[in-house]
Amino acid sequence: MKIVIVGGVAGGATAAARLRRLDESAEIVVFERSGYVSYANCGLPYYVGGVIEDRDDLTLQTPESLWTRFRIDVRVRHEVLAIDRAAKSVTVRDIDGGVTFEESYDKLILSPGAQPVKPRLAGIDGDRILTLRTVDDAIALRDAAVVSGGGRAAVIGGGFVGVETAENLSEAGLSVTLIERGAHVIAPMDGDMASFLHAEIRTRGIDLRLGAEVTGFEERGEGVSVAFADGDELTADFVVLAIGVAPESALARDAGLELGVKGSIAVNDRMQTSDPDIYAVGDAVEVTHSVSGRRAVIALAGPANKQGRIAADNIAGRGSSYSGSPATSVLKVFGMTAAFTGLSESAAQEAGFDCDKVILSPASHASYYPGGKVMTLKLIFDRESESILGAQIVGFDGVDKRLDVIATAMQLGASVRSLAALDLAYAPPYSSAKDPVNMAGFAAENVLDGVVEQCFFEDLAELRGRDDVTLLDVRTDAEYLRGHADGFETHIPVDSLRGRLDALDRGKTICVMCQSGLRSYVACRILSGHGFTC
Repeated sequence: MKIVIVGGVAGGATAAARLRRLDESAEIVVFERSGYVSYANCGLPYYVGGVIEDRDDLTLQTPESLWTRFRIDVRVRHEVLAIDRAAKSVTVRDIDGGVTFEESYDKLILSPGAQPVKPRLAGIDGDRILTLRTVDDAIALRDAAVVSGGGRAAVIGGGFVGVETAENLSEAGLSVTLIERGAHVIAPMDGDMASFLHAEIRTRGIDLRLGAEVTGFEERGEGVSVAFADGDELTADFVVLAIGVAPESALARDAGLELGVKGSIAVNDRMQTSDPDIYAVGDAVEVTHSVSGRRAVIALAGPANKQGRIAADNIAGRGSSYSGSPATSVLKVFGMTAAFTGLSESAAQEAGFDCDKVILSPASHASYYPGGKVMTLKLIFDRESESILGAQIVGFDGVDKRLDVIATAMQLGASVRSLAALDLAYAPPYSSAKDPVNMAGFAAENVLDGVVEQCFFEDLAELRGRDDVTLLDVRTDAEYLRGHADGFETHIPVDSLRGRLDALDRGKTICVMCQSGLRSYVACRILSGHGFTC
């Protein structure tokens, strides 16, 4: 059997290696348009910033290494131009040789990936407007950073690539402006959680502009001017476009294959397209979001690798299937880590779930052991089914570990209550006897069982205007004197609360706040035990 694979990197290279491991006799040909067949996409920003010093470290496999170990025929700098489904062949152009030829196949795997979005704006094709998607892009961007010699860079787009690129350019000594049209960076997160990242980004010296719409570019002397919809302008040595990516599905479309959302390639759970002899994997395909059940494009390396393996399994007759993805992700933002899985609160509401949430701020490990740092954990769950819909965590240490535990529980169908019972590893340098994941489960149980009612920041405007509500701050005197939320004029430290109950009006509902939620919960239990509505 002859298998032709269009595109390498995560999905295509994984499929090729898996096919060889399953079938020693198969003829496997990979065509890759760039000069690199298997490289670390996610490492590109760190090469730009000099964290990864040698560009060769980005290359996971080469045509030579794939031939030596797997006998896979890899041809880089070869672009597939068309698919002839009837003849079961592809038209290929040797970019360097200038020759076009036909290559036959028995099975075809499409792994074309995605391309950076470039909106139709004035000046967007200028030489100083760069993107970051391939190794060649990373080399060009690093060269621009070096040439600028600590100059100015504007990064447009506050997604993964934009934030990571802004960080690395800043760490390389450039003055960086990060521009995001939306209200917050990292769109899959909720704004309340992304706000921690905003603070970290600005603290590190980056000029973060939110709600800023770019309308065009103009090269001026040695720089480029960026124009905004509000009439403002800024000048930089170069601009990095990181607005997002779009599936590269032109080959599939022109071949008459069925397309899905956002112009992606439609596939079934075997990674088969509408043509049973053609498979597709990676950033160009439509998959099922495993929480919402909706069709989606999830451009992440983990899913692409799994899809490549599954396509290979099915071609080799093993009958593997892809169950979808909750889009589990993690991101470094200077000293902070942000991680999330499943649906955000806003996405869960939009998808029609009757969702609730808990937000808590536990320490990364036992408080008596030096070095513990606070993380903020937001857990979203369905009130009726009690299923976990998603989680977001922002902090410094141990964030990825907790997020992965929740993602695993969610994908195995565990209820939110089950988080309270998880038996997780504990030693003072690593965790607490009640791990943050356990604490999230405890908090969700209390909400579901009616032990406590919650109010959130978004409720304060309405609560401040009610005569039947007392807003109570239960932090220490020192904390309160350093500043308090508007409306929380009543202040009684939680440890003094039992002795000062007469200062509160029993005819009013008491809304309690503290620094992290723990003391306010304790205060509510005290108040409820003494007949107050809390």
